[in-house]
Amino acid sequence: MAAHYTESAAKVVEPPSKIKRKAPGSGQVKRSVRRLESKAKVDGSAEYIYNLSLPGMLYGKIARSSIPHGKILSIDATAALAIEGVHAVITGEDIRRLIPDPYYGPAFHDQPILALDKVRYAGEPVAVVLAADPHVAEEAADLIAVEYDPLEPVFDEVAASKAGAPIIHDRLRPAATFPDLKYLQGRSGTNVALSGRVRRGDLEKGFRESDHIFEHTFRNGKVIHAPLEPFVTLAEMNGPDGLTIHTASQSPSFVRSEVSRLLGWPENRVRVRTAFLGGGFGGKLYIKLEALVAACALLVRKPVRIALTMEEQFYTITKHGATVRLKTGAKKDGRIVAREVETWWNGGAYADIGPRVAQKSGLTSAGPYDIENIAIDSHAIYTNEPPAGALRGFGVSQVVWAYESQADIIARALKIDPLEFRRRNILREGRPHATGMLMTDVDIDAILDRLAERMEWDRPLDHGSGTIRRGRGIAIGIKACVAPTTSVAMVNIYGDGSCGICCSTVDMGQGSDTAMAQIAGELLGVSAEAIRVIHPDTDVTPYDMATLGSRSTYHMGNAVRHAAEDARAQLLRIAATALQTDIDELECRDGAVLTRSGARMSRQITPFWMLGGAGAEIEVDTETGRIRVTKLVNVGDAGSAINPDIVERQLIGAGTMQFGFTIFEEMIINEGQVVNASFADYKIPGMLDLPDDLTGELVEVPHRHGPFGAKGIGETGMFCVSPAIGNALYDAIEVRVMEMPLTPERVLRALRQAQDRPLTSD
Repeated sequence: MAAHYTESAAKVVEPPSKIKRKAPGSGQVKRSVRRLESKAKVDGSAEYIYNLSLPGMLYGKIARSSIPHGKILSIDATAALAIEGVHAVITGEDIRRLIPDPYYGPAFHDQPILALDKVRYAGEPVAVVLAADPHVAEEAADLIAVEYDPLEPVFDEVAASKAGAPIIHDRLRPAATFPDLKYLQGRSGTNVALSGRVRRGDLEKGFRESDHIFEHTFRNGKVIHAPLEPFVTLAEMNGPDGLTIHTASQSPSFVRSEVSRLLGWPENRVRVRTAFLGGGFGGKLYIKLEALVAACALLVRKPVRIALTMEEQFYTITKHGATVRLKTGAKKDGRIVAREVETWWNGGAYADIGPRVAQKSGLTSAGPYDIENIAIDSHAIYTNEPPAGALRGFGVSQVVWAYESQADIIARALKIDPLEFRRRNILREGRPHATGMLMTDVDIDAILDRLAERMEWDRPLDHGSGTIRRGRGIAIGIKACVAPTTSVAMVNIYGDGSCGICCSTVDMGQGSDTAMAQIAGELLGVSAEAIRVIHPDTDVTPYDMATLGSRSTYHMGNAVRHAAEDARAQLLRIAATALQTDIDELECRDGAVLTRSGARMSRQITPFWMLGGAGAEIEVDTETGRIRVTKLVNVGDAGSAINPDIVERQLIGAGTMQFGFTIFEEMIINEGQVVNASFADYKIPGMLDLPDDLTGELVEVPHRHGPFGAKGIGETGMFCVSPAIGNALYDAIEVRVMEMPLTPERVLRALRQAQDRPLTSD
C-alpha cells in the first residue's frame, strides 16, 4: 500500500473563525452517492473490452469437441485452410511447441490451452481458426475434422466418486498460486480432486442423545453465469519481447502471473488491462480465454481477438451441480445436537477453482447453527461435463438449499414455528463455529427480526383454496470470506488537490469504483465525485488477488483506507510545517487542509462472516405445478454500508439472479451434450417474471476491522432465496421437492406422486 503525492499536493488555508470543530470524516461514507460511471454507461462512452478493436487484428473462432470423452487420433485442417482469408489454424500441438507444458488452472494445472491427446467434455476447445474476417473464421472452424477413439464417460458426481468409475485425469498436478491450496496433492487413480473435512465433538454420541434423527438428500443442477457481456480477450505484441492482454477479467493480476508462468517470462513482460465488465458473477475469474489468445498472438505475431458467443459460454464455465446428504439429530425441544454433512460437487472436466469451493463451502455446510457434534465431508469431483468454478455465492447457495430445507422439515415435524426453531439454534456472538473460530461482529437475531417484520410473520396467511394455493417460507445462511488474501492500493494527491485511486478491483456492475472513492474521500476531505478510480492495468495498478467472494469492500477497501490515511498523514505534516502549527490542529476537509480552530479467535478461517436471510410468499397452480413468487424479501448484513443505495440494489440483484436459478434456470445435459445452450432455450429472469414485491433489506452490525465498519455483501443475497421459496412451496401444497430448479414439471410430478397418481412419461 502506498500514497503518492507532491509537496504541492494540497492547498493549505485558514478556515473562517465561525467554523466549528468537528469529528474526523467528511460525510462521504454512508452517503448514497450516484454511481460515478452512471453517465458514461448511459451515454455509451464507458469502455468495455468487447468494443475494442486493434489495427490488423485477426479474429479467432474455436473448433470444439463433439464427444464428452475420448482420445484424439487426428485433426485435419485441410478444408479450413483452403478457405480464402484463413490466416492460420492452431492446434494443441502448435501451442506445445511454443509452451512445452501448456496446462493451467488456479487449483491444479490440469487444463490444456487446447486439447492434447484426449478430450474430457463435449465442447472442449480443440483448434482455433484465425482470419481477418470473423465470419470466414467461423466457417472454417466448422470444417475442421477431428477423429476420436471414444472412451467411457461419467456424468453423475456421486457415481464418478466411486471406485471403478472411468478415470478422467491420469494424474493431478497441484498449482501453487494460493496459500490455502498449496497443500493439495490430488488423488491419482480417482476422480476425487479434493476431499475436505471438519470434525467437532463426538458425532455418534450426539446421535445417541438425540430424540429424533432426520436424514435427507438434496440436489442442485448446473446453471451458467450468463453475463450479458460475453467472454472476450485481445492480445498484441508489446515490442519484440512483450505482450499486452486486453481482457474482460475479474482477476487481471492472476492472468498476468499465470500467463507469465506458462511462457516462462518475468511478469514485467506481460501487461494485462481491463475496463468495466458487463457482468462476471465469478465466471470471468482466473484464466478463461487469456492463455489461448496470448499463445495465438505469439504464434502469428499479430493482434488476436476471441470473443465467445452466448452459446459458447455454456461450454466454458458453469456453477457446480451438487448432491448434499444431511443427517441431523435433534432434541424434542428443537435443539440440534448433531449434524453430519456429505457433499459431492460436480466440477466437470477440469478443476478450475472447484477444490476451493468444496473446501470453503464445506466449512460452512452445517449452517449458522450452534451444534456441538459435527462431521463434514466435502468432495470436489471430476466428471465429463463442462468445467464448473466460482459463481456468486461460491457454493454456499447449494448447501444452504439443503440445510435450510431440512431446517423447515425438522421444525414442522416437531411442530415448532420455523422462525422460532432457528432462534433456538443460531450461533451468537462469542460462540464457536464448527471449525472452532469464535463468531464476532455478527447478529443473526437481527436478520431474523427484520425477516419477521418484513414478512409480517405473525399475520395469518390465507393459504387459498381450489387449484391456487399459497405459502410462505424463510431461510438464513452464512458464508466465510476467502482467506488468506492480498489487496494493494495507491492513492495519489495531485497538484490541484484532486485525487486518484490506483487499484485492481474490477467494477463489473457492483459499484466498487464508487465505494473506493467514498472511502478515500472520507479520509481526505474530498467528495467522492471528485475522485478518479484508475481501472486495472498491471503496468499501472498494484496487485489484487481478484474481484471475487464479496472481498473487495473489506480487503481493497481497507487497502484504500490505509493508503488514504498515509497520504493524509503526509499532507498534514507538510501543512503543519507551512503553517507552523501542531499537526493535531489540522484536518482534511472540503478539499483542503484546515486548522481545527473553528477479540481473539481459536481458528481464523475468515476475516468476516456474510450473513443473510430471505423470505418468500408464493402461489402454486396445482393443476400445472407453476410457481408464482408474489413477495421476496432479501436481508443482508453489510457491517456498515458505505453506500446504502448500492447495498440495497446488490441484494435485489442477487435475489433476482438466485430467483432464476430456483424457478427455471437449468442446464440440460444429455450424455454430456448441452441441449439448451442458448437464451432461447435457457431462460433467465425477465422483468415480467419477477415478484411484484421485491425488496432488499439492510441490517448493520459494524465490523471492528472493516473500513468504517463495512464488509462485503455482493453474494449475501444469493444464499437463502432458494430454500425460502422451497419452504414456501411446502407451506402451500405440503409436498417437499428436494431438487432444484422448482420447474412446473418437477413440482407437478412431486404433487402427483404424493397424491398416488404419478404422471406418466407419455
